[in-house]
Amino acid sequence: MFNFKVDQYIIYKAKMLVSKYNFGKRSEANGTKEQQIVGIIGELMIRDLFNAGNIDGSNGFDGGYDIKYNNKLIDVKTMGRTSPPKENFVNNLIDLQINHSANHFIFNSFNKKNNILTVCGWISKTNFVKLAKYFPKDTIRKRTDGTQFKTFSGLYEIKNKDLNGVNTPDELLIQLK
Repeated sequence: MFNFKVDQYIIYKAKMLVSKYNFGKRSEANGTKEQQIVGIIGELMIRDLFNAGNIDGSNGFDGGYDIKYNNKLIDVKTMGRTSPPKENFVNNLIDLQINHSANHFIFNSFNKKNNILTVCGWISKTNFVKLAKYFPKDTIRKRTDGTQFKTFSGLYEIKNKDLNGVNTPDELLIQLK
């Protein structure tokens, strides 16, 4: 895992994009505005790393991938947290996203307390489906902190330790070539 400090301009830009465009034009599970902002923060940071240009939110839903890199369609997934991620923390993907066009995922964690984005790792969709645990809609999920929630959609979970690990931005770019 490696970290980026997210400056206030990126946070401002994400908020402006979410206020201008609806990035959740799916049939369900579109995410709250805050979740969309967190997702856009992660995408902006990774797009910058990959030199992938600006986000075009005019169509809302992006079709299921954020970046095309060396013929890989990469979806950037970012979860908002209030603590640094650990190896046993999970990353979520709802089941309707598994059929989108992305064939690779980069998973991030955004610490909302200190504005640190941690790139937790990446995985191909093929390996994701093999390694992730699936929980049907309405499953009660218990978190390690003792809280729980009911899934509002079918949900895949994968632990950070099951992702392809990366320690630097360059390592991520090299591994995805």
